[in-house]
Formats: sequence, C-alpha cells, structure tokens
Amino acid sequence: MSFAGVYPHYIHKAEKKGRTKAEVDAIIFWLTGYDEKALQQIIDEKTNFETFFANAQIPPNASKITGVICGYRVEDIEDKLMQQIRYLDKLIDELAKGKAMEKILRQ
Repeated sequence: MSFAGVYPHYIHKAEKKGRTKAEVDAIIFWLTGYDEKALQQIIDEKTNFETFFANAQIPPNASKITGVICGYRVEDIEDKLMQQIRYLDKLIDELAKGKAMEKILRQ
C-alpha cells in the first residue's frame, strides 16, 4: 500500500476534528525526519509504507508512543514495520482527539 493512498485519510481525519494539514505534516516530520520536500516526493512517487519507513529517521523517543490502536497495543507489536505504521496511526488519532501537539510529539 502506498503512503500517498493513506495520507489524504490522515488529513481528512484531522480536519474533520478541527485540526490542520500542517499539524498532520508536523507529526509526520517528527516521526520520520522527513521535510516538506521529501514528503512531497514520497507522495508523488507513491512510495509504499515499507520504503517510507525504511528511509525514515525514527526518533529515539518514539518508543514513548503507547496505547491501543485498531485493537492492538502499539508497544507490543513485534513486527517493526507494522509497529511504525501503528505509531503514525496512533499519533494522528491523538491529534484528532484534541491532544496538544507538545504531548503528541512526546516533548
């Protein structure tokens, strides 16, 4: 599955709850180390999630992302790629639920 196919859903989920595309992008930038130009290239090239996360610079404090998403505790997911995908899902979910950006970004 390409990241570009899911990205609009992240934005829609956030905007439906009064949050912004800029906030979604800030979460992606924090979790992956990508910048705006790199993210646009990923979207344009329809990069799959495996490549998306393989080239990402996941921050050390990403391990502080805990909780349940889609019925699974993210900290207990053994498959690294699936865990990283669920990290992103969890952060977007927290954004949509109104959590402050400082807390979402584990600062």
